[in-house]
Amino acid sequence: MTAHEDHPVREHQISVVIPVYGGQDHLAAVVDELAPYAELSSTPGGRPYRVSEVILVHDGGHDDSPRVMRELAARYPFVRPLWMSRNFGQHAATLAGIAGSGGDWVVTMDEDGQHDPRYIPDMIDVAVSQQAKVVYAKPINPPHHSAFRNASSRSAKRMINMLSGAADATQFQSYRLILGEIGRSIAAYAGSGVYLDVALGWVVGRAATTPVELRPEGDDRTSSYSLRRLLGHFLRMILTGGTRGLRIVGLLGVVFGLLGLVLAAVIAADQLVSPTAVQGWSSTVVVILISSGALLFSLAVIAEYIGVAVNTALGKPLYLLTQDPAEGPLGRDRKS
Repeated sequence: MTAHEDHPVREHQISVVIPVYGGQDHLAAVVDELAPYAELSSTPGGRPYRVSEVILVHDGGHDDSPRVMRELAARYPFVRPLWMSRNFGQHAATLAGIAGSGGDWVVTMDEDGQHDPRYIPDMIDVAVSQQAKVVYAKPINPPHHSAFRNASSRSAKRMINMLSGAADATQFQSYRLILGEIGRSIAAYAGSGVYLDVALGWVVGRAATTPVELRPEGDDRTSSYSLRRLLGHFLRMILTGGTRGLRIVGLLGVVFGLLGLVLAAVIAADQLVSPTAVQGWSSTVVVILISSGALLFSLAVIAEYIGVAVNTALGKPLYLLTQDPAEGPLGRDRKS
C-alpha cells in the first residue's frame, strides 16, 4: 500500500451562503443548479470536493421568498434557511450566513443567478495551489448593468484604494471563496459597518482571483440600491477601511496653513515695495469661503469616524437572527 493510500486526500467541504431579499422568481433555479455539486466530485486539479450545505439568509424582503426557501429546505437536505429579524442589508446577511456555516470553505453568491457555480472547483484549485485564503471571482466580461454604473463602480473602487488604504478594492466581488475558519472568525468580530472585504484585507493579505464570466441577472427587476444607498456604502467602506481619511484631513489643514503663510508673505512683500491702501474685499471673501468649506469638510469627516466608533461602543448589532416567523408566535393563526 502506498503512502498516498495510507493517507487519502480528504474532500473539501463547501458551504454556499446566499443572501435573500427578493428571490422568489429565481432562487429555486439557483439552488437547483447547485444540487449536483452536493455529490462528491473532483476539481480539474483532481481535488475531491462537494457542497455540504447551502445557507439561505432571508434579509427581510417583502416578496414570497420565505415560501420558496421553505420549499427548497423540504426538497433538499443540504439547504438551511436562516431568518434575519429585519432588513439589515446584503453585507450583514452574508456575515450571518458565514457565521452559521460549517464547511472547510465558504462560497458567497448572489440570489439572482449571475454567478455560475461551475467556477467553484476552479476557485478550490486556485486557493490550494496558491495557498490563498480568499479567492475572488474576476469577471472577464462587464457586469450586466448600465455603462454609467459600471464606470462609476470602477472609479469608486479606485477611490477607495486611494482614500482608505484597505485591500485592493478593485478585486472586491460578492462571488468569492473564503477559508471557513477565516470567514467565521471575521463574522464573529466584525463590528457594525465594517465590510467583509475590508475585514478580509486586514487578516489575509494577498487574495487570489479566478476568471469567471458573469451571466445576466435572473430578471429585469429594479435594483434596490438607490444612488443614496450606493453613496452611503462607498463612504462607509472608506471610513471602515482605516484612518487614512483622517490623515488626509490633517494634510488638508497643513496645505491651507502653508498657503496662508505664502499669501501673507506675498502681501507683506508687496506692501514693503509699494505701500498701498488695503483693498480686495472680494478676494478676502473668497478665501474665507474656501477656508470655511475646508474646515466644515474636515469636521464632517471627523464626525463620521466618531459616529462609527460610537455605534461600535453602543453595541449596535450588525444583525440579529430569529426562528422562522411561520413557526413562532407571529405565525399562529388566531382561529387555530
